Amino acid sequence: MTNIMRILFVLFISLIVCNSAKAQILISDVEQYPLFEECEEVAVRQQESCFKLSLNTFIKSKFEMPESLAKENFAGNVTVLFEVTKEGMFKVLYIDAISEELKTEMQRVFEELPVVKPATYNGKPAYIQFRYPIYVPFSGENKINIDPNNAIAQNEVKNTKKRADTVESSEYEDLEAEYEKYEYREFESNINIPFSHEVYSRFDFELNRVGTNAHTSVKPFLYGTVNKYYDFKAQNDSLKLKGDSWLFRKFFNERLIRLQGKDYWFNADVAADLQVGKDFDADFKNTYNNTRAAVIQGGIGKNLNFYAAVYESQGRFAGYFNNYAESIKPDGGNPAVIPGRGIAKSFKEDSYDYPTAEGYISYSPNTTFNFQFGHGKNFIGDGYRSLLMSDVASPYPYFKVSTSFWKLKYTNTWMSLRDIRPEVTESGSFRTKYMATHYLSYNITKRLNIGLFESVLWENDNDRGFDINYLNPIIFYRAIEFSTGSRGGNALIGLAYKYKISNQLNTYGQLMIDEFSSKDIIGGDNSYKNKIGYQLGLKYFNAFNVDNLYLQMEYNRVRPYTYSHNSVTLNYGHNNQSMAHIRGANFSEAIFIARYRLKRWYGQAKFMFGAKGYELTNDKDPYYGGDIYGTEYDRETDLGNEIYQGNKVDFTYGEFELGYLVNPATNLKVYASIIQRNLSPTIKDTELNLVENSTWLNFGLRTDLFNWYYDF
Repeated sequence: MTNIMRILFVLFISLIVCNSAKAQILISDVEQYPLFEECEEVAVRQQESCFKLSLNTFIKSKFEMPESLAKENFAGNVTVLFEVTKEGMFKVLYIDAISEELKTEMQRVFEELPVVKPATYNGKPAYIQFRYPIYVPFSGENKINIDPNNAIAQNEVKNTKKRADTVESSEYEDLEAEYEKYEYREFESNINIPFSHEVYSRFDFELNRVGTNAHTSVKPFLYGTVNKYYDFKAQNDSLKLKGDSWLFRKFFNERLIRLQGKDYWFNADVAADLQVGKDFDADFKNTYNNTRAAVIQGGIGKNLNFYAAVYESQGRFAGYFNNYAESIKPDGGNPAVIPGRGIAKSFKEDSYDYPTAEGYISYSPNTTFNFQFGHGKNFIGDGYRSLLMSDVASPYPYFKVSTSFWKLKYTNTWMSLRDIRPEVTESGSFRTKYMATHYLSYNITKRLNIGLFESVLWENDNDRGFDINYLNPIIFYRAIEFSTGSRGGNALIGLAYKYKISNQLNTYGQLMIDEFSSKDIIGGDNSYKNKIGYQLGLKYFNAFNVDNLYLQMEYNRVRPYTYSHNSVTLNYGHNNQSMAHIRGANFSEAIFIARYRLKRWYGQAKFMFGAKGYELTNDKDPYYGGDIYGTEYDRETDLGNEIYQGNKVDFTYGEFELGYLVNPATNLKVYASIIQRNLSPTIKDTELNLVENSTWLNFGLRTDLFNWYYDF
């Protein structure tokens, strides 16, 4: 039977039913729902749900997939038009299905239904009709829906005529019937887990147990990948607070808008980052941040997901933070670049207005590949810092391909970056450059992981635009860079490792080589071409056998001139910020981090100390290699370059934060923090305007979707 014939037949049956009625009453007017035996003692308001549950349970228990369809792994819809008579019997009026076998089986199941207590209207038994979409095969995730909007209660008088042209289409109601109970499909999806160090510390232990085949360097992670090791739904359920009102649930337990059907899911939230504080060493009254955001994410089918977040923000920060933001301001008159966020314009007398947007499309055709195209940030490493690729810069356009199989994960990322300094601006437009990276992660044993990194930057010189040579996902970038000209690009290579000493102890590290010249690296003359950096770190999970106590130690050291280049634009940066370590180059630092969680409460502490060699003047003449945006042609000397050269500045940084997780579903937190930052420059009278001492107290309500880095 064709689709048209099926529709006509459904309408014909509906007309027969309607023509037999003298009065037509909506299901909402029925005094009593049909009652299965087990429902006869329930309250009136629960009769409808009890009837549906009992019918669903019966159909699931009795239905058997026809053998011919089972062999084909059939999945599809069956629609049953039926009524419960005034005698309490189930009467099938019409079945719409793909095959006669399926119709026969569904007819058999309905014939086995027991007689129930009929519905009543005006104290008398009444007919009640249902249109019943059923999805087969049945499973725990597959919900059967009965659409009460299509149900009709009929009294015993059957003489009223109904015109055929008043019969409405049920297409819209069929879509409404597809809505299912929200089941947190994002936890099994290809959506990124928003990258926050505090959030990621919650499941870091599960990913790093001895014997797991997880790859933990490339971030952000996908929910579906981490969910195999860490049950997000169970964790969220364990944190739920008791409360039935809509406002209570949305504020403390759930997302604001949640929709889910057979082949789609969608949720939307409002987000905020509201801060108020005081820099006790600044000459203004208070600090603040006022961020409002809209966040949407969802999935279409099993393989396609999407995410978007739009932020509108105004703020004034601690003095040292404001000074740094203004020191990296763009060409064109805007006063600052907010680190990690983007270009800011003036707001009122001494504040900044900085809008930001992030989003992506994520597609996984199978378990091997994931493709992402979006505007955001990426991170490579197991540490708090990264010397390969970090998330300290502003968001940028990117295309990423992740390939996972056996013990390997291979990640290719192509990015479009900008240089926004006055000296490279042309005709009022910022300079565009491109960056491509390869990262191969290999779990050599159940304890040891090795990562190989390669990156290249190039610009649109000679109008070559995006060089298609760099689209090759496996070729060595160094060879392409050499073939396109000695200054045609800037290639970097790196090595990373992680070793699981035990379930509780992991050690990790990175080695970055910017200028691969072996004689300069091992020659001992401290050539300016000896541009390397390294990282060593240790993580201690459930430290001292205290659950959820997380300790981390890390050391980073980067030589002068690393990440810079002899071409003015081919530095390892974007929007006047580093694409690697936030301090750039010519520094060393030691970091100690402690985190602890108790249900919804959390606390974290960070302490850092080290030294960095700054330039003596803003024009970087001579250039000592601390600012990655300097040009190597302005260097002081070819040999004898020591770390901390220039204006050596010793620094200490301490931060303590105590907070409460208001809503686990959205990562909404309320917190208080205090920062103590001290600098001790060797030469104090410089043009750099370094803020030497800062004590910053802050209180806030924040949806934790990205990392704020105040520690520089």
